[in-house]
Amino acid sequence: MFSPQGPHEHVGMSLSTQAFLAFLPILLGGVLLIGFRVAAKWAMPIVYAVTGCIGLWAWQMDFTQVAAASIKGLLVSANLLWIIFGAILLLNTLEQSGGVSVIRRSFRGISDDRRVQVVIIAWMFGSFIEGAAGFGTPAAIAAPLLVALGFPAACAVMIGMMIQSTAVTFGAAGTPILVGVQDGMGGTAFGESLAAHGFTTSEFLHQVSKRVSVVHAIAGTFMPTLMCMMMTRFFGPQRSWRAGLETLPFTLVSGLAFTIPYMVTAFLLGPEFPSLVGALVGLPIVTIIARRKWLLPAKAWDFQAKQEWPADWNASKEPAKTDLSEGRNMSFSLAWIPYLLVAILLLLTRTKALGLGNLLQSVSLSWSNVLGTEISAVSKPLYLPGTVMMIVAAMTFFLHRMSVGQLKRAIGDSSRILLGAGFVLVFTVPMVQILINSNVNQAGYSSMPVAMAQWVSQHVGGVWPAFAGVVGALGAFIAGSNTISNLTFSKFQFSVAEQLNISGMMTVALQAVGAAAGNMIAIHNVVAASATVGLLGQEGSTLRKTLLPTIYYLVVTAVCGLLAVYVFRISDFTQGLDLLTAKPLAESPG
Repeated sequence: MFSPQGPHEHVGMSLSTQAFLAFLPILLGGVLLIGFRVAAKWAMPIVYAVTGCIGLWAWQMDFTQVAAASIKGLLVSANLLWIIFGAILLLNTLEQSGGVSVIRRSFRGISDDRRVQVVIIAWMFGSFIEGAAGFGTPAAIAAPLLVALGFPAACAVMIGMMIQSTAVTFGAAGTPILVGVQDGMGGTAFGESLAAHGFTTSEFLHQVSKRVSVVHAIAGTFMPTLMCMMMTRFFGPQRSWRAGLETLPFTLVSGLAFTIPYMVTAFLLGPEFPSLVGALVGLPIVTIIARRKWLLPAKAWDFQAKQEWPADWNASKEPAKTDLSEGRNMSFSLAWIPYLLVAILLLLTRTKALGLGNLLQSVSLSWSNVLGTEISAVSKPLYLPGTVMMIVAAMTFFLHRMSVGQLKRAIGDSSRILLGAGFVLVFTVPMVQILINSNVNQAGYSSMPVAMAQWVSQHVGGVWPAFAGVVGALGAFIAGSNTISNLTFSKFQFSVAEQLNISGMMTVALQAVGAAAGNMIAIHNVVAASATVGLLGQEGSTLRKTLLPTIYYLVVTAVCGLLAVYVFRISDFTQGLDLLTAKPLAESPG
């Protein structure tokens, strides 16, 4: 057993008590949402209040610190709602124009099999959107598209959450690595420490990316299979795992069509493009295989008749439906242009060499030192994916020659759906920010997430590689972000590895992979995805389902970590060097 170095000598409460109290809001949220099936709109205000009380009483946070963290959470909520509104507006605009009818026919032209549609739309197209934009955008785009194609809303949300796994660590052009890991390790200070030993931050991040890509490739190759199995088990007429497993030859090839170019890109180019390249290479391969019906069962699989669906499969408010006869005069390419424009604009604005992203980010709304604290809240509305989707929705108005009445109906429908998500997010995200910003307190404790991680590390010792991913997932579950989880725990993970004299790069990589898996059960991601299809009040049911692929991913990550460290003896070029003596940055720019 060992005790990793913490930022403070703890006085007062024991670390075990700290860890329990820090975990209590998460436990309460899980019990209410999953155990008692309480709707998030009732559960999350309670969890927020409990979190605030723990911060004020146990961590002795100033009231202004709790209030400032909550204010920052409200701004983050506004950013999420902006993205949600953009995704809903684009879909409803296409519904009104008849474009969705053409898109629906185009997918059925490839295959009537719902399992094939899930692989193409969710796994391939969703991974491309994740690579370009990240931050929950794939679910916001793919889930309503699946509903428009005839999927139950509950199924679309579950699949939308499962998209947020393999592609996430390299999502938003590598942000979880380039911002999360880099700034989590100390940013400039860590770079100076590396430079003193003749290394660069880029080399460190590239090595971490290689390790991440291998673990993701092993776990992610089977995700298309798991998506199909989850769909047929929970939403099929016979509730059968086997119906999904029947597509194993097709789904396995689909997994490899993404993960092989994904891993090669990580090795050759680093963290910016693996998810983008994996999807761009894999999508045409999978589409060709599906069109020619290679590797597929003879009989296509579909849901039971809609009138037989249980009530909790359907949206509380059905999105506007377009008859299949509408859009007959619209070409396939014209119907798809809006989503193609979204992908192109996201890619252009996320490619650093072009400089468009910097230009858009120069327009920001910021509040430094909120209420006199060190907390800063920043919003860059022009850079958010929601802005891109709203611009494309406006372009669609002209491209599809819509009437003003159609556009008004699209805006009205989108606004009504948004209201349901807004209430939940204004409690969920501030709760997250209280947890993250609890490091500033009069008790001298680490932040609540770090206290939990320290307790786990003290009690598992040499098998830490099996738990590193779990800590990453816990951070993502709390914050709803791979990037924030990496910001919170990367340095801690590296320090634990130093204590154990094992690969720090591998341990940080396991953290990043686990954080990606944790996105599948992030509460406010579930709320956001549910809002895009008008399915509110079923968050606990979704979490119970997505917990299964999350456990699968974490088990594979744990096995890979133990094998890498103790069987293959993977080492670092930094091993044996004192890299954590430099003072970390006080405030991460990410």
